[in-house]
Amino acid sequence: MIIFVGRSNVGKSTLIYQLTGKDVRRGKRPGVTRKPVEIKWRNRTIIDMPGFGFMHGVPKKVQEKIKTEIIHFIENNSDKIELAVLVIDGKSVLEIIERWEKRGEIPIDVEFFQFLQELNIPTIVAVNKMDKIKNLERVMNRIMEKFGLNGSWSDYREIFIPISAKFGTNLDELRKIMEKKIREFQERHG
Repeated sequence: MIIFVGRSNVGKSTLIYQLTGKDVRRGKRPGVTRKPVEIKWRNRTIIDMPGFGFMHGVPKKVQEKIKTEIIHFIENNSDKIELAVLVIDGKSVLEIIERWEKRGEIPIDVEFFQFLQELNIPTIVAVNKMDKIKNLERVMNRIMEKFGLNGSWSDYREIFIPISAKFGTNLDELRKIMEKKIREFQERHG
C-alpha cells in the first residue's frame, strides 16, 4: 500500500493522476477529498488521503475529525504501508511553517513527517510546484532546516524530491525513488 498525504490543496490527487493515469477526484478548493480514496494500480493499492490543515469553508471541528481519522488510518495500517508520499507545496511551505513557529507551534507538515518516521514508514517528501520556485537549491536547503534535518538538500535527495505535478516535471526521478523504496520495504518484510 502506498499512501499520499499532505495539506489540503498541495496537489496529491493531481500527482496520483500523473503517476498512474488513474483519474482521482480533484478540485480547486481545499477539502474535496474527505475520506481515503483507494485506487488499484499495478497490483498495488494507492490511497489518496484527505488533506489536513486549514480548509477554507470547512468547520474547524470537521478539520480536526479528518486529521484524527488520517492518523488512525495510518497507525492501523502502518505495517502494510510500503511507502508514504508526503506532498508539500514548495512555493508556500516555508511561509506556512514560519507562521506556525511564530505561534510557538510545531508546523503540521513537519509534525506529519516526524509521525511517519516514528512509525518507521518509508517516506518521500514530494516538494510540489517547483515550477513556481525561483532559487530551488536555497528553498530546498531551507526546507531541510525547517524539517530539523542536519546538512543540506544534497544529503536528502532520495527523501525530498522537487516536482511539478501539474506539468509532470521530475516525475521520472520520483517514480525511480518510489520503486527503490518499495523494493527495500519488500526485502525487509519478505
